[in-house]
Amino acid sequence: MRLSELQEKDIINLNDGRKLGKIIDVTVDNGKIYNFIIEPKRTFFSFIRKSEEISVCWDDISKIGTDVILINSNN
Repeated sequence: MRLSELQEKDIINLNDGRKLGKIIDVTVDNGKIYNFIIEPKRTFFSFIRKSEEISVCWDDISKIGTDVILINSNN
């Protein structure tokens, strides 16, 4: 799977059902993905103040589906 294909998928947190956003970057070392960097979902207030990027560890990923990536994170 290519990074561009992963970037099209929505990121959903299994703990609260929230849609977190889309992948904008990854952290890679020696050919292994360690983190996904996610741009938070835009809301009305995100235009007023800058949103923080979210880092999701590869180990937090529960399932990569055809449309979404499910993560299990308490953050």
